[in-house]
Amino acid sequence: DVQLQASGGGLVQDGGSLRLSCAASGFTFADYAIGWFRQAPGKEREGVSCINNNDGTTYYLDSVKGRFTISKDNSKNTVYLQMNDLKPEDAAVYYCAAGRLYSGIYYYPPRLDQSEYQYWGQGTLVTVSS
Repeated sequence: DVQLQASGGGLVQDGGSLRLSCAASGFTFADYAIGWFRQAPGKEREGVSCINNNDGTTYYLDSVKGRFTISKDNSKNTVYLQMNDLKPEDAAVYYCAAGRLYSGIYYYPPRLDQSEYQYWGQGTLVTVSS
């Protein structure tokens, strides 16, 4: 069974840091991209960052560029999201997801469109106090 286990959320002060982890199992890790998405109360879920586990290509939501860093450890089938300089507007439930797309000829990784991800983990709550 495919499993994605997100962890690392918590309460942090404005300007603080957290590192989220997404541990994956049940599929070939290197064949997929892993994305981090977040949903704040009353808002739609949005893509925050993603990484192609094959070549390490990364993408970021504009508002987190320079503050968040996504990385992977293929030996542990785990993707990390280091979040620095957290702001109250970063508070949300953060989800990780795995996805890949098929052109009909070859597979290629999705970016930050949540509809392109097939497997989802449970969320981890990030709270930022001002």
